[in-house]
Amino acid sequence: MDGTAPDTKRRALGKGLDSLLPRVHAVPPAEAEGGRPREIPLDQIDHNPFQTRSHVDEEQLAELAASITANGVVQPVLVRPMAKGRFQLIAGERRWRASKLAGKTTVPAILRQVSDEQAMEITIVENLQRADLNPIEQARAFERLSREFHMTQEQMAQRTGKDRATVANFLRLLKLPSKVQARVESGALSFGHARALLGFEHTEEMEKAAQRIAALSLSVRQTENYVQSLIDPSHKAKKRPKPEPALDPNVRDAQERLQRALGLKVTIEDRNGRGKVIIEYARLEDFDTLMERFAAE
Repeated sequence: MDGTAPDTKRRALGKGLDSLLPRVHAVPPAEAEGGRPREIPLDQIDHNPFQTRSHVDEEQLAELAASITANGVVQPVLVRPMAKGRFQLIAGERRWRASKLAGKTTVPAILRQVSDEQAMEITIVENLQRADLNPIEQARAFERLSREFHMTQEQMAQRTGKDRATVANFLRLLKLPSKVQARVESGALSFGHARALLGFEHTEEMEKAAQRIAALSLSVRQTENYVQSLIDPSHKAKKRPKPEPALDPNVRDAQERLQRALGLKVTIEDRNGRGKVIIEYARLEDFDTLMERFAAE
């Protein structure tokens, strides 16, 4: 590893949407307001036709709506002007929906004059930079960037601030049969479970194993051992996989909140009020960001 790689990746993390957003030139200054947010009626904003997100957590949306009721919309949505005084959403789907749910009539928005292609790319990249997309949604978004914008895995990694290997691993999930993808999309199976299932060659094997893994609530490690034992009968797990103890709903809620706040995988091991919080990171940059956030707070 040469010494310049981390800095290159760190710069890529900051590029994100700014590298995709041209300034408004075609919109009159009075309408563009110099790029400053303006209040736009919600009923004048149309749905984003390029949205790659297929699932929105209704509970989280309700939480966001409650926050908007109390504090307003902290971050403006991004729209582009359309014909007959209407606007089309580019980024900020959850804020737009939650504002409606909160009973708001307007939402702060920034206008950008962009083409259909630019709007689509901005939407996909914005979604990929969020931490709450499920693995299949991320995989489909990467595939769309590859198919419609002819991006290489390295280019996609640079645009979204992820490792090239991470991009490749997400794309591999699309090799799973549709029934298994549906289990991953619903949360019944995780990214780790899905990767383990890719060890099989045939669709039937993946589907049968996925059904058993979900039924037994196997961990990722147990799943890896189980898959390996089926692929190679000589490889025997020391013990038959057993379901792990069910996670207390309050602990699960706290775990999910930490994961959303930090953008990293968090595991809480609780034993009658005592335990530990494990934060996992895949890159040194993630660790540095975590330490900077803790130090700032």
